[in-house]
Amino acid sequence: MATRQGFKMKRLLVTGSYGQIGTELVGVLRDKYGGENVIATGRKKPPEILTKNGPYYRLDILDENQLQSMLVDYDIDIVIHNASVLSATAEKNPQLAYRTNVEGTYNVMEAVRILGLDQALVPSSIAAFGPSTPRENTPNDVVTRPTSIYGVTKVFVELFGEYYKLRYNVNFRSLRYPGVISSEALPGGGVTDYAVAIFYEALKEKKYECFLGPDTALPMMYMPDCTKATIDLIEAPEEKLKHRTFNVTAFSFTPSELAEEIKKHIPELEVTYKPDFRQAIADSWPMSLDDSVARDEWGWKPDYDLPAVVKDMLDKLSAKLKISY
Repeated sequence: MATRQGFKMKRLLVTGSYGQIGTELVGVLRDKYGGENVIATGRKKPPEILTKNGPYYRLDILDENQLQSMLVDYDIDIVIHNASVLSATAEKNPQLAYRTNVEGTYNVMEAVRILGLDQALVPSSIAAFGPSTPRENTPNDVVTRPTSIYGVTKVFVELFGEYYKLRYNVNFRSLRYPGVISSEALPGGGVTDYAVAIFYEALKEKKYECFLGPDTALPMMYMPDCTKATIDLIEAPEEKLKHRTFNVTAFSFTPSELAEEIKKHIPELEVTYKPDFRQAIADSWPMSLDDSVARDEWGWKPDYDLPAVVKDMLDKLSAKLKISY
């Protein structure tokens, strides 16, 4: 067992590790806690990034016996439960979204309770908000009445986790992630995935058809800030936390604003707009978030603004795709 300064190093298990957030989060966690102390899991064959610096195992989050056995066998202290069916995909298959997002979360929380693990971090999303929520500078504590199945399942995550904290003193923590921009993972079925896809098409085709309207403002953050927020919340002292679920964000922008920023580097980029069913989902979400609770309770502060994100994304993707710009 790896140790640091005479203490047992925490061991973490990440579900859904091949997803957009998990793919990069696992690497950052391994850099911090040691490769052997971060167990990546999922149901699919993993990309090389998940296997080169630490273990990856097949795990069906709906198999509660397999889950509990793995937590015991690998002496896990903290579960980061990222396995989830995302917004657009969930609307196409609400039944799968329910099973994965609700029953999977139940299995994780029960395992943490039964085994007495240190902590469960189960992400939420801005999808937990709904049309009746104030859309500008949305507060941390506000009505959540979503109209998408993904949002409904995320409200369950928040309330169920808070109940387990109250009823069983399970150390549940959650982040309401905004849209997340990643240079590593491909778009994975989310409403905000246009903000990743546009970079690939800008470099490869110099044109992009956006499935949201040009003036659809949504809160966003860059993946390095997303992983930073996750680790900061994991490590936040329990006595400082008055909440269990936290808004986090870095900035808000519209598709047209993102396109204009990319055009500063790729002037020939042409963007057209053809809103589809995802537009109605986006229109029910916040346009911007108030994350002052996270800033006050555990010192959250993002590092990246939009120009820095665009430059870094283009640099990394141009190298990966071997396309100059």
